[in-house]
Amino acid sequence: MHSLYHASKFGIEGFVESVAQEVAPFNIQAPIIEPGGARTEFRYGSAHVTNLMPEYDDTPTHAFLKMLGPANRLAEGDPDKMAARIIETVDQDPAPLHVVLGSQARQATIDRFTERLNEYKGQADLAASTDIKE
Repeated sequence: MHSLYHASKFGIEGFVESVAQEVAPFNIQAPIIEPGGARTEFRYGSAHVTNLMPEYDDTPTHAFLKMLGPANRLAEGDPDKMAARIIETVDQDPAPLHVVLGSQARQATIDRFTERLNEYKGQADLAASTDIKE
């Protein structure tokens, strides 16, 4: 469940980044809005969690589903403020390609990019080993 959600977001991000490059010569901008958790009806009412199978205890799947439960802390994001910041990007020139909303989302994004950067840096020899040496 969680993987499908993130796969679709990741795919859309790559698509919009490519489209943004293609339409930039026409002065068209395409910001990617990356909101963190918000106090909306989705998380706190309309999302329904099925009976959790014990086989998945202590796995990322259950962690995500438990996050939706009312016993967990409230999301920090204010939906009204998020909407206002999104609308404000229309007047920015140039508009940022990535708009991260919410302190927790920003920190999680920085942490993940740092992990990926460190992983790439550790692969210098491996990457070079596939080059044609002339």
